[in-house]
Amino acid sequence: MSNDLITPPQQHRPRQYQLRVGGRLSIEWSEWFDGLSITATENDETLLTGWVADQSALQGLLKKVRDLGLPLLSVNPVEPTAPDTSAATHDSSSPKE
Repeated sequence: MSNDLITPPQQHRPRQYQLRVGGRLSIEWSEWFDGLSITATENDETLLTGWVADQSALQGLLKKVRDLGLPLLSVNPVEPTAPDTSAATHDSSSPKE
């Protein structure tokens, strides 16, 4: 049987995640969180967003959140979005036929 037909499980592929934690982190924490982008929200929460190599790396990020004593509010995979091509395919200035 050929190894070309084996697809690794989703948990072993890089994936983008968003972690929501209670409290505010400054952007200086980004390097400690493996380069994730850090965004403060209006309700005293912080979003950590970026690519995570695999489930083991995700577990490492969760441990860092725990070690800081931050409440973990949610962990969500971020689905890639398709580029918006509606502007390129629809010209609202053209006359209706």
